[in-house]
Amino acid sequence: MANILDIRRRIRSVTNTRQITRAMKMVSAARLRRAQDRALAARPYANMLTNVLKSLVSRADIYDPQTGELLHPLLVRRAEQNVLLIVVTGDKGLAGAFNANILKAAMRFIDSKAGKNIEIEAIGRKGRDFLKRRFKAAEPRKAESPQAPGIALVGEQIGVLNKIEYPLASELAERVIERYKHAALDSVYLVYNEFKSVIAQRLVVEQVLPVERIGEPAIADAQEMELEQKRRAAEAAKGTGVGLKPKDTREIDEHAAQFASAPVDYIYEQPPQELFRSLLPKYVSIQIFHALLESVAAEHAARMTAMESATNNASDMIDSLTLAMNRARQAKITKEIIEIVSGAAAL
Repeated sequence: MANILDIRRRIRSVTNTRQITRAMKMVSAARLRRAQDRALAARPYANMLTNVLKSLVSRADIYDPQTGELLHPLLVRRAEQNVLLIVVTGDKGLAGAFNANILKAAMRFIDSKAGKNIEIEAIGRKGRDFLKRRFKAAEPRKAESPQAPGIALVGEQIGVLNKIEYPLASELAERVIERYKHAALDSVYLVYNEFKSVIAQRLVVEQVLPVERIGEPAIADAQEMELEQKRRAAEAAKGTGVGLKPKDTREIDEHAAQFASAPVDYIYEQPPQELFRSLLPKYVSIQIFHALLESVAAEHAARMTAMESATNNASDMIDSLTLAMNRARQAKITKEIIEIVSGAAAL
């Protein structure tokens, strides 16, 4: 049986760890509330941009009346041979299976595209480290330089998730769009954790390019939360001020949707075709920006849940160690009493 002094030291150590995990849970809860507010604040602009594009589609010709070809290069569909996969993970650990699940989804997607040339852009340190160990780093492929099918890590963004800014998503979208226009890429996919609330999340693989239907995400793969995960997330959210349900924005969304569905014939300063060509790249940028915001919120929610589980496990361990210490102390007292009684009997 372990020494009582060693058990007391172990209890003290676990108690200190429990204080740390409890504090980390509250920090993650506070950051989660801020991340939720940022994602919600960006939503009206995204909704209005989407509805403006829908309105333009109904008023502008997106097909050439002579050839029947699409007038915007971001709508053109080509046979998938060169694929770009943007993987959004976290920069830090201690978030349960958050990063591991995203990387598993990325690997499943890569396996499903066997025989194609796949380029990977990693956003987040955890994803970069994982992918760098498995795939070679290379320069982005150019349209005029054919190469054998393979998988390569062509870009990384580290330390940008602490404070997501729109210029980051805009710069990434511009690079991707430029390569897609010049046929260096045939499709672009985004792997991230979609966040609606603490108990309403799903891991998705979303097609960003080509744009199929404006306002309707092209989900190539999705994985919902399990019931046990939802239960643990709900338990972790108690007493933190984090809501379990997403905020009701139906009234705002319906008001914004009236712009696209209104029968009014709007008078635009520029021709509708020109507006459509300039706004569609912004739509792609907003998609990436919104994915980054939701991924950050999902990471904080996962870390909050993981720290709640760690705190509960520490409490269980303290109870178990306390019981073991009491048993050891009682055994020691019993042994001393037996020794005293035996000594007295011998005299």
